[in-house]
Amino acid sequence: MSKTSLFVAICLVGLLSGCALMHRDSPPQTRISPDQIHLAGDIHLARDGWPDAQWWKRYGDPQLDALIELALQDSPTIAGAQARVAQSGSQVDLIKAGSGLQVSALGFLNRERASGNGFLAPYSLDLPKLGLNGPWYTEGTVGLFAGLNIDLWGRQRALVEAAIGARNARVAEAAAVELGIAADVAQLYFSMQTSYRLLDLLQQTHEVLAFAAEAHQGKAGTGLEALVPVRGARGQLLGVERQIAAAKGQIVQTREMLRAVTGASELPEIRPVGLPQAAAGLPDQLAYGLLARRPDLQAMRWYVEASLSEIDAAKAAFYPSLDIKAFFGLDTIQLSKLFRSASQQINLIPGLYLPIFDGGRLNANLHQARAGSNVMIDQYNQAVLNAVRDVAVSGSRLQTLDEERQLQGEKVAAARFAQEAADAAYQRGLSSRVSAEQARLPLIAEQTALLLVDGERLNQNIALTKALGGGYQVAETAQK
Repeated sequence: MSKTSLFVAICLVGLLSGCALMHRDSPPQTRISPDQIHLAGDIHLARDGWPDAQWWKRYGDPQLDALIELALQDSPTIAGAQARVAQSGSQVDLIKAGSGLQVSALGFLNRERASGNGFLAPYSLDLPKLGLNGPWYTEGTVGLFAGLNIDLWGRQRALVEAAIGARNARVAEAAAVELGIAADVAQLYFSMQTSYRLLDLLQQTHEVLAFAAEAHQGKAGTGLEALVPVRGARGQLLGVERQIAAAKGQIVQTREMLRAVTGASELPEIRPVGLPQAAAGLPDQLAYGLLARRPDLQAMRWYVEASLSEIDAAKAAFYPSLDIKAFFGLDTIQLSKLFRSASQQINLIPGLYLPIFDGGRLNANLHQARAGSNVMIDQYNQAVLNAVRDVAVSGSRLQTLDEERQLQGEKVAAARFAQEAADAAYQRGLSSRVSAEQARLPLIAEQTALLLVDGERLNQNIALTKALGGGYQVAETAQK
C-alpha cells in the first residue's frame, strides 16, 4: 500500500470513529391490542350490525336528508378540514421534491478588482501582451447546476413516509368532522321536532285548563263557588303559558344552532313531523371493526405511524450522507470570449458528510422524536378506550331507554283508557264536561313523558351511530 493510500485509510477510520454516537434508544410504547376492544356481555340491543354509509336515511325523513346534505356541502368546519388535507398533501409533494434531482440554470456577472497582494496578484497588472488588462475584470458565468442527495440510509424516505402518514391522518380527521356534523344536525333536528310535539301537547293542556278556568269563573260569578278554585286554575294556566313560551323559544334557538352547524345563511322550512322509531344495533364483535370504522382512531393510528417514521429519520441522521453536485457551463473574465469552446467549465463534486461532534443535537432530536411518538401512542391507546366507553355507554343507555319506553307506553295506554271512560261517562250524561276535559290531563302528562323518552332514544341512537364510526371505512383513507 502506498503512503497516500495509507494516509487516506487512516483519515477515513478516524472520521468514522469520530462520528456522533447514538445513545441507547428506548423501546416504543405498546399499542393497545384489539383483543381488549369488547363490550360487557350484558349490553344487548334488539338489532345487530354496523351503521350504513348514509345512516341518517334509515329515519325516512326528507327534511333531515336535505339538512345533512346542506351541512356536508356548505359547513365552514368541513371546508377547513378539507383545506388541512390539501395542505398536508402539499407538504408530501414538497418533501418528495427534495428527494429528486435538482437542476437550475444560472448566469451572473462579477465586476471585481484583483488584489495585488493575493493569489491573483499577476492579474492586477496591466500587461496587454500577456492578455492581462487589470486590475478590473468582468467575469461572466452561464450554465447548469445540478445536485442529487443519495439517500443511503433512508432518511429522506422516512421523512416522506412521515408526511404521508400526517396526510392520511388529515383525511381521516376530515371524515371524523363530517360524521360529527351529520350527527349534530340529526340530533338538533330531532330536538326541534321534539319541541314541536311538546308544544302541541302543551297547547292541548292549555285548552283543558282554559276551559276549566272559564267554568270556575262562571260558577264564581253566580255565587256557586268561591274565588280560590278560580285563582288556582288561573295559576295553572299561566304556568302552562310560560312552558309554551319556553318551547317556542327552544324551537327558535335550535333553528339558529342548525343554521350555524350547516353554515347556511337561510335554512329551508322545517315542518313538524312525527318522531321515527328506527332502532339502533350493536355488532357482535368490536375488535378490529371499531378500529377500522372510527375515523378519529384511524387519524390517531396514522399519527402514530408518522411519528415512527420520524424516529427512523432521526436515526438515519447519525450516519454519513452522500451527495453529488455538478456544473456545466461557460466561464470567463473576458466577456467577449464567453461563448467560445475554451470557456467551457465542468465540475463534478461528490461529497461525503459525517457528523462528528454536534453538541448532542442528533441525540436530542432522536429523544424528542421518541418522546413525541410515545405520547402519540399513549393518546391512541386512550382514544381506543374512550371509543369502547362511548359505545358501551350509548348502548347501555339505549337499552335502558328501550325498557323505559315499553313501560311508559303501558302507562299511556292506561291513562288513555281512563280518559276514554270519563269521556264515555260524559257522553251518557253521567258526569260533567269539566270532569271529562280534566281527565285528559293525566293522558297528556303521560304522552309528554313518552315524548321525552322517545326524544332521548333518538339522541342516544345517533350517539351510538357516531360512537360506531357512522358509515366510515378504513379503505377510504388516502394511501401512499
